[in-house]
Amino acid sequence: MVTRRTVLSGAAAAIAATAMGAGVARADQTITVNPQVGYGTWEGWGTSLAWWANVFGDRDDFADLWFTTNTVVYNGKALPGLGMNIARYNLGACSWNSVDGQAMVASPNIPRFKQIEAYWQDWRGTDPNSAAWKWTADAKQRAAVVKAVARGAKTELFSNSPVWWMCANRNPSGAADARNNNMLSQHYRDHGVHLAEVAKHFRDHWGVTFRTVEPFNEPSSAYWSATGKQEGCHVDASVQRSVLRYLREELDRRGLAGMRVAASDETSYDLAHSTWNSFDAGTKSLVDQLNVHGYQGSGGRRDLLYADVKAAGKVLWNSEYGDRDATGLSTASNLCLDMRWLHPTAWCYWQVMDPTPAWALIDYDPNTLRAGSVQNKLYVLAQFTRHIRPGMRIIEASAGNAAVAYDPSARRLVLVAVNTATTAQSITFDLTRFTTLPTGVITRWSTSTTSGSDRYVQRTDIRLDGKLLRASFAPGQVQTFQLDGVIA
Repeated sequence: MVTRRTVLSGAAAAIAATAMGAGVARADQTITVNPQVGYGTWEGWGTSLAWWANVFGDRDDFADLWFTTNTVVYNGKALPGLGMNIARYNLGACSWNSVDGQAMVASPNIPRFKQIEAYWQDWRGTDPNSAAWKWTADAKQRAAVVKAVARGAKTELFSNSPVWWMCANRNPSGAADARNNNMLSQHYRDHGVHLAEVAKHFRDHWGVTFRTVEPFNEPSSAYWSATGKQEGCHVDASVQRSVLRYLREELDRRGLAGMRVAASDETSYDLAHSTWNSFDAGTKSLVDQLNVHGYQGSGGRRDLLYADVKAAGKVLWNSEYGDRDATGLSTASNLCLDMRWLHPTAWCYWQVMDPTPAWALIDYDPNTLRAGSVQNKLYVLAQFTRHIRPGMRIIEASAGNAAVAYDPSARRLVLVAVNTATTAQSITFDLTRFTTLPTGVITRWSTSTTSGSDRYVQRTDIRLDGKLLRASFAPGQVQTFQLDGVIA
């Protein structure tokens, strides 16, 4: 997947920089923390399983690294488990069988490990117990989701493309013209059938009950072409409305009324806002959770999308984020902007393992499929994922370079901040709105995005000055502070 940032110009850029705090970092910054303003209970952190799990899904060390907070030894190095608790399972669109003389048309540019095998392989058989369905498909990714669930993860089922035989050109990478819908109208319901039947089978046979089902992936974007490098399908908002209705009906028909529907996993905040507001009231009522991807980077009106979701009473996830900044600084700064303006209750990194080191937390060779080097982003994400934990309340921080969570039962306050400036700065957290704060030393963790010398290092060397917490930040440094014994 390619990083997709919207470049704003003129007045729009000025408005975005002012509204979002994009790129703003000042010496001697003060961040006010207000426990009286909250943005919901944190559901957690996650990752999509395709495509890395199609390669490494049967490995317990990676399951432990991504889905527990244990210390995991990899290539002789002790790594902090990220404690992710959301696994997004990708329903495949590929198969290599022939049906009535027809077969899948594959893009010449898609690598084999990005071709995920579908379960419904023959349109002539709707009975899931018939030979038309192949339940031994996609073994490694299935192993990964089972391992994630065994480690306490919740799950989401999503689709990059309908199965190849549902596509107009039989190519699950997209249409010849990426602006065109590639799902045949007679198969809108079949796409819902495939998703619903797979959801039922996973529950009944493999102990995986998907929390949500998402039938699309960046559907309104004109990225998905017949010569693409992955599975993908352009689906206009009008077609989305039909598919969402059929999906809800097919889930209910199989006794899965409690399984929620998510949509639409659009590429950017602005596109998600546009798609959502194009839906009629009936379609909106079918959607329990609004998913968005964070490829707009520091641009876009996160605040407008949050207002949409708040007004509709829906759940909001940033279900996919990735970037080509190998340092992890973009990841940390954009995550903080999400916390400040988007207010999701979950946040997922796209590919924890990827052939491109800049994208990855651990890279791998696309030819040999051997796991490679640990990247700095792993340590940057640990600053957030190991400390802002499910069940905590996300509370207001007055700046776009911080994230704050509070656990009232454990009386624990977690503060995370990143210095996005090119010079050192002092950041002060104003905690005067809290009733009780600790008097002893405070534990902190730090990761540098400018050097490899400071990678999730724990220190206990700082105290409050009354109700102020002051800390020095090197350029590009991320720090996490854990305060116990806090009463709001």
